[in-house]
Amino acid sequence: MNLILMGLPGAGKGTQADKIVENYNIPHISTGDMFRLAIKEGTELGQKAKSFMDEGALVPDEVTIGIVRERLSKEDCNNGFLLDGFPRTLAQAEALDSLLTSMGRKIDYVLHIDVDQNVLVERLSGRRICPKCGTAYHVLFNPPQEEGICDKDGEALIQREDDKAETVKKRLEVNVEQTQPMLDFYGQKGDLVTINGEQDIQNVFEDINKKLTEIS
Repeated sequence: MNLILMGLPGAGKGTQADKIVENYNIPHISTGDMFRLAIKEGTELGQKAKSFMDEGALVPDEVTIGIVRERLSKEDCNNGFLLDGFPRTLAQAEALDSLLTSMGRKIDYVLHIDVDQNVLVERLSGRRICPKCGTAYHVLFNPPQEEGICDKDGEALIQREDDKAETVKKRLEVNVEQTQPMLDFYGQKGDLVTINGEQDIQNVFEDINKKLTEIS
């Protein structure tokens, strides 16, 4: 099965990706992993990508798509793959579609883990970090034993700037602007499956699993 996993930050994609990979034995492929592998293997496209990354520039789509082709051609993708973090734009989604067609393959499902933005703000802005040991807590879901104090070393917990509610809201708005055209694209193709991500973790996976058993 060939899958794409989508969802806003805080929707729980990482947790569900782990469960899908474990249960269906397909590789979890993130953009960062693809770039690192291409660079490590010293491929021509990997070297091109590295030159842009070293300058702090975005890797052009044609290079990224080439690296995706290299990765999806590897043996471990013969029985399918789970793409995470790619495509990021409508142009990339269209390019991926053309690439897969040329490889005689297609996307089976685009799994969109849908969570209300207000819920995501609560999830993301509730994170607290110990500045000394780096342990992460959440004021609602994983609070320390004593409010505001690290269990391990008694240090006062902090909220990082990018975890503050206003910053989180802006980040989510930018993500929505980017992802909505892709959701529309896959929706029109009939590939989009929307999963309620506001349930507990196991129920979210059970909903995903029901859909995937239709393929397998």
